[in-house]
Amino acid sequence: MLKKIKHYLKEIIFFVITMTLFANALSLYRSQDLSHSPLSVESFKLINNQEYQVVKNKPVLVHFLASWCPTCKLEASNIEFLSHYFEVITIAVKSGSDEKLQKYLDENNYTFKVVNDQNGKLSSIFHISGFPTTFIYDKNKKMVFSEVGYTSTPGLYLRMLWAGK
Repeated sequence: MLKKIKHYLKEIIFFVITMTLFANALSLYRSQDLSHSPLSVESFKLINNQEYQVVKNKPVLVHFLASWCPTCKLEASNIEFLSHYFEVITIAVKSGSDEKLQKYLDENNYTFKVVNDQNGKLSSIFHISGFPTTFIYDKNKKMVFSEVGYTSTPGLYLRMLWAGK
């Protein structure tokens, strides 16, 4: 019986490691076409008509999402958590009106800052081809991480800590 448990445990561990490696390889492949330029945008117009100035000398997370993207909805709580500790700006691409986006935020008790990229102009500048896409910039606004697809809260948190060094 103990042999059988060990065998299944080895199989599970092998599967988890394989899937983790596959997911990271896929993310790396999908992020090849992303813009790796420093963050040159200094301000964004938010859906509440306020102007958001990118904070100098602090790392910033720029997160592209789409309202119709199920993975984006799954990851939204991770972004919300991070927004309480770090500079986070989300850009909703072709996701409807400001009012629709605000309703979504209100219904889910999300408070992160949102830019409405209705025509996809910002997503084109950043070469976004899949959602969600996350960029992390260090305090000098140099891009240090990019990720396409779901990223866990601890993964994002650790990347932001690293970017703040």
